[in-house]
Amino acid sequence: MGIERTTASSDGPAPVRPSPDKLTTFFWEGANQGRLMIQRCDDCGTYIHWPRPVCKRCLSFSLTPTQVSGRGSVYTYTVAVQAFHPWFESRVPYLLAVIELEEQTNLKLVSHLVECDEQDAAIGMPVEVVFERVDDELTLPMFRPRRAETARASGGVR
Repeated sequence: MGIERTTASSDGPAPVRPSPDKLTTFFWEGANQGRLMIQRCDDCGTYIHWPRPVCKRCLSFSLTPTQVSGRGSVYTYTVAVQAFHPWFESRVPYLLAVIELEEQTNLKLVSHLVECDEQDAAIGMPVEVVFERVDDELTLPMFRPRRAETARASGGVR
């Protein structure tokens, strides 16, 4: 993985910033290091996203941040044509997607679909994480169409 996109600029409005807390700090620290981290139950192995204090499957309190592959598929997507915040004005239109990670059925997160034209986006499309450094303190995990060498290394399309 690693940081592959940079959008840092001193011009224009600052982006909306996450407010990490004791349950989500690991996610944002991992993103800043170019790693996609998802909470996982130490007892039953279930991945959990959004982070929470108790496993939703077995009710264990033993949960650990775990790096995942960053590979998955587009579960659904939409084209955003209206900026909900000034930072997005220069980005409209953009693709907002729900990504299902390959580690577990129904393990989903919401992100941007980048390096993909609207007409090429498709439900079920294999994707991989790419990290966009917004500034020194904020890096966002986004997803792009999976490259051929990545698809071959992971055994192809799931």
